[in-house]
Order: sequence, then structure tokens, then C-alpha cells
Amino acid sequence: MIADQPSIFISGIRLDEPVTTITDLIISGVCFYAFIRLSKISGKQPLHQYLRFYFLSMAIATGIGGLVGHGFLYMFSFAWKLPGWLTSMFSIALIERASIEQARKLISPKLGRALTILNIVELLTFMTLTFSTLNFFFVEVHTTYGLLLVVGSLNIFIYARTRDPGSKQFLIAVGFSALGALVFMNELSLDKWFNYFDLSHILMTAAAIFFYRGARRIMEADSQTAGIKSGDP
Repeated sequence: MIADQPSIFISGIRLDEPVTTITDLIISGVCFYAFIRLSKISGKQPLHQYLRFYFLSMAIATGIGGLVGHGFLYMFSFAWKLPGWLTSMFSIALIERASIEQARKLISPKLGRALTILNIVELLTFMTLTFSTLNFFFVEVHTTYGLLLVVGSLNIFIYARTRDPGSKQFLIAVGFSALGALVFMNELSLDKWFNYFDLSHILMTAAAIFFYRGARRIMEADSQTAGIKSGDP
């Protein structure tokens, strides 16, 4: 059994779970960078907005999670984990919606509407359960459902039909996310200074990079199709 990660003190300020906090902030930095870069690609189509704000909301969620949920939770109550949890759930719903939007040209309008409604119902249901129970389990279930069953299955379908390179990058990202989930659920730690939180965060960072690469390709292709010049070299 790996011991809890020791606290450190920086100029007299206590920082709990320091490596976990730092790896959370690394994810946040990567996602914020992705948001900035994707914002340079012209186009205000719903697909573009869902992808941009997926990265922005995930940057906020992991930033809050690192600082409030881990590093300085001793200054707050446990309920202060909720802002990070709920924001991350909203973020997953956005990447789901982006995949639904991308698949619309390949599926019937009726199925597209049904998936959109399910996306909203699923988000509200799991947010309510998380808020009322303060149990991270429901965040895990929502993330697994959103990334594997929705984003994963839709992008398998899209890639099988179109060989879209953006969907291929998304599938790689989902793979890294799945590995991260397995590490977290099985508490596979290497050391107290690099525990299952930290390892899963590294895998999540890799997932964020591939999601960014996929989003950029999808948005650039969509802009070209719409006759809009990209602003991102």
C-alpha cells in the first residue's frame, strides 16, 4: 500500500499532494494552450465552439481540481471539490456534443436530435447525483460513458465511414483516457511521490494533446469546407 503523498512547505505555505497538484496544473496548461490556439481558427460554427470550450472548461476544471481539490483543500471543506468536478462534467458533455455535431452529416436528423437530447439529460442527471452525494464515483461514470460510449463509438463510426484524420486522433485520445481510468480505478501507484493520481494525470495530459490535434484537424477541415480561411498556421 503506497502511503499518502507528503505535504511540502514553500515559503511557509503548506502544499498538500504536491505532485498531484502540479500534474493537474499541467493538464490545465495544455488545455488552455489548446483553447488559445483553436481560437485562432476562423469560424463560429457550433462544432468549433463545442471544441474550443471543451478545452477552456477542462482547463478551468483541472486548475480548480489541482489547487482547491488537492493542493489547498485543507483551507476549504470537502464540498469545494464540487466546482472542479461539475466543470469537468460539463467539459465532457461538450466533447460529446462536438462528436455528435461532427456525425450529423452521416446520420439521420432524428438520431442526431435524440443524441443531443440524451446528452443534456445525461449531463443533468449525473450532475444532480454528484451534487447531492458528493461522490466522485458519479463523475467517473459520467466520464467513462461520455468518452468511451459516446465520443469513442461516434468517432469509430466517423473514421470507418470517412477515414477522417481528426477522428483518428480522437480515438487515440480516448485510448489514453481509458488507460488513465484503469490506473485510477485500480490505484496503480509507482511511489508515494508518483501515485495513481499522478500517473492518471500524465495519461490525461497525453489524451488532451491528441484531442487538441484532432480538434485542430477537424476545425481546419470544416473551415475549408465552409470556405473560411483558417487563422492558425
